[in-house]
Amino acid sequence: MRLPAAIVLIIAFILPACAQAGEGFIHLDAGRENASIPVYAIDNPQATATLILLPGGDSGTGKIIGGKPGSMNFLTRSRQLFADQGFNVLVMFRASDLRMLDFPERISNEHVTEIRNVVDYAERTFGKPVWLVGTSRGTVSATAAAIALGKEHLAGLVLTSSVTNRKAGAIGSQDLDKIDIPTLVLHHKFDACPICVPSQAEAIVDKLKNAPARKFILVDGGSSPQGDPCEAMHWHGYPNFEAQTVKLISDWIRNPGS
Repeated sequence: MRLPAAIVLIIAFILPACAQAGEGFIHLDAGRENASIPVYAIDNPQATATLILLPGGDSGTGKIIGGKPGSMNFLTRSRQLFADQGFNVLVMFRASDLRMLDFPERISNEHVTEIRNVVDYAERTFGKPVWLVGTSRGTVSATAAAIALGKEHLAGLVLTSSVTNRKAGAIGSQDLDKIDIPTLVLHHKFDACPICVPSQAEAIVDKLKNAPARKFILVDGGSSPQGDPCEAMHWHGYPNFEAQTVKLISDWIRNPGS
């Protein structure tokens, strides 16, 4: 018997939210009719926390290769490194009804609702503390969500290659004094993206007046940067220093304030 299309759609939303993810794509409700959020999930049975990774750029998956996202974004390509550090990992991509997740959209109520839905899924499914980890444009999303959701839903926040100026939602322009969770700001010393300036990223920490723990880490390792200074394979994306960068982040998540 062929099921009506409406029932098939409901099943597509409900089934992933009821089971452990293992490893692979799940599709969560975006909070809008016929819109879903593609999330690549890695379930680590020994996990001590769940990380929701928020990529930069247009937040697309890239070409799907062998059922896995092919995006070269720093967080997307480093997802297994985070899992290997002892975390559940959810890489959140842009909703299915969007062609682009640009700066204004990333601070919208609709986008914060999307992140809240992924956080709710993480809490129900894994039952571990939830951290948001954003990179580049993803730091705009992560900051907006941290301000909105706070310590009631989140254990902490990590901002890498933060957007510091000239764009809607630049980190310093948001209400950072409302962030009440441990926050790590990490940036590459040689990041040459004009909207992600290392010295301005360091200044973010001074505005986190109500974060119970806060730290700035300036990374200077890696090699062979390529392409646009604002893209994932230049210093902006920690080329050939992914494992060390993930280790720095993971160590701080395990011991905020260290």
